[in-house]
Amino acid sequence: MSSLFHFRWSLPVLAELHREGGTKFVTLANRLGVGRETLRRTLDALVEAELVARNLGYGHPLRPEYVLTPRGRQIGPAAARLVDALRDEGLEDVGLKKWSLPVVLELTAERRFAELRAALRVSPRALTLALKELAGAGLVERRVHDGFPPSTTYRLTGRARRLRRLAAAL
Repeated sequence: MSSLFHFRWSLPVLAELHREGGTKFVTLANRLGVGRETLRRTLDALVEAELVARNLGYGHPLRPEYVLTPRGRQIGPAAARLVDALRDEGLEDVGLKKWSLPVVLELTAERRFAELRAALRVSPRALTLALKELAGAGLVERRVHDGFPPSTTYRLTGRARRLRRLAAAL
């Protein structure tokens, strides 16, 4: 599951392969607007995760170079729905960053920073940046509670709950 979120282009690649039933490297790079080396690393990670495979019959001009494996076909539709929802909401840049969706998935209830950090096993800096970006996009609400010492909690907004359901389907 971590390979889905580690690379920014994993979900869009899975969605595109699902929609097209497979495609060539160059076509995939052009459709997604991603650099060749970045796409190569993403595809290598997806092949290693057994979600994508190189087409054994590749060589004919009409045959796709990359296809989804049976495991990839199981999550391909969910990846396509999630990527479409992120595009529709204008959240693709924020939502596809490495820690954004794991944070959204982990926020099932109001949580403190330390709880999130322990659950995700993420550095404080990475979590802080993810929470700031998610809050700026209107997906996470930060609440400071009075008391001694003051405490801060985070929770999903209504807008993010739909994305959470779509991401949980993966």
